[in-house]
Amino acid sequence: MEIKVGVKNINREVVVESTDKPDEVREALTTALAEDGLFVINGERGRTVLVPSAGIGYVDLGEENARPVGFGAV
Repeated sequence: MEIKVGVKNINREVVVESTDKPDEVREALTTALAEDGLFVINGERGRTVLVPSAGIGYVDLGEENARPVGFGAV
């Protein structure tokens, strides 16, 4: 699943491919915002992204299972 995080006062968004479920991401975001802590995103290849909750402008959760694209896609 693709996760996009818009950071306040920054033109570019943080984009991470994650294997986490949408509910897990929502729970982590809710906890980070409630505790004024860090929003932790676990990437597919062992990458970990930490975003201070005070700097989060928005979070966009992509499709959990992306559709295949191209010839012969089943």
